[in-house]
Amino acid sequence: MTAEEHAETSAALRRARRFALLGKLAPLIFLLALVVIFTSLQPRFLLPINIFNVLRQVSIFGIIAVGMTFVILIRGIDLSVGSLVALTGLCAAVVAKGGTSGGFSDAGDGYHWTIAVLAALAVGTLAGLFQGMVVAWLAVPAFVVTLGGLTIFRGLALAIGNGGPVSGFSPEFGWWGRGLIGPVPVPVIIFALVALIAYLVLTQTRFGRSVYAVGSNPEAARLSGINVNGITITSFGIIGFCSGLAGFVLAARLNSAEAVAGTGYELTVIAAVVIGGTSLYGGTGGVVGTVIGAVLTGVLMNGLVILNVSPYTQQVMIGLIIIAAVAFDVFIKRQSR
Repeated sequence: MTAEEHAETSAALRRARRFALLGKLAPLIFLLALVVIFTSLQPRFLLPINIFNVLRQVSIFGIIAVGMTFVILIRGIDLSVGSLVALTGLCAAVVAKGGTSGGFSDAGDGYHWTIAVLAALAVGTLAGLFQGMVVAWLAVPAFVVTLGGLTIFRGLALAIGNGGPVSGFSPEFGWWGRGLIGPVPVPVIIFALVALIAYLVLTQTRFGRSVYAVGSNPEAARLSGINVNGITITSFGIIGFCSGLAGFVLAARLNSAEAVAGTGYELTVIAAVVIGGTSLYGGTGGVVGTVIGAVLTGVLMNGLVILNVSPYTQQVMIGLIIIAAVAFDVFIKRQSR
């Protein structure tokens, strides 16, 4: 190799590293830019009460986004999470109340909140595992399977609640959605713990390395001895678990569970994961980016509300940001090569 060729190769490598670094830092830079913009337009944006309100809102779909990270890392998608939140929330509510009585009285013949949360987690996990089995064993695209799940779970939620809400829970149940530990809302702490555990799983365990391997190249992972079907099923089980946990926390926060809960969550969750830098092509991304993406999405929605932007316009902007994030991901990958 001549000196000129060596210099060109070195320059190309430096450029690739710069673009790779830009891809990792872009969500954080965008988040800081949004905070500066909204604060300059509306100074009360940075008030502690508003910051905690943003984090409280983020925590529900952020928990699901952590689970979605696993699925997108293996080149999958889950469109059923909103419906599953409604279903698991209603399951927890029915267990806690001992029936589908819609009254706001805390009285009832139900079980302790621990049984209620276990019911929500079990239903969510089983639903996720079922979808994962169909994807892995029958080779049905995840988009199709979870699109069917979206309808199935919403229908089951309507059947369980008889089309109406189940409301009024014990103070212990409600604490998980409305309680505080110091100044920090309990849902925010739950979100942080879920994110921390997921981060450790993805970065410090063999399973986490296998998730990245399957997402990068499923066939190569299979030839390397990785149980690709097992990784796929487990990943869908994880997002089912996270959806069940989010369903319980949402019901506790609202003191009510109903079949329309979680509507539109799939868009918000996918937006948080993709904006956070996890590639829809699999194998790239992580939980840290998802947390940043979830907070960024929450900041964007909260800032638009404070500025009195129409909810319809908010949906348009979130959709455009998803497209921009995917386009940016493709651009970065090309430049990094």
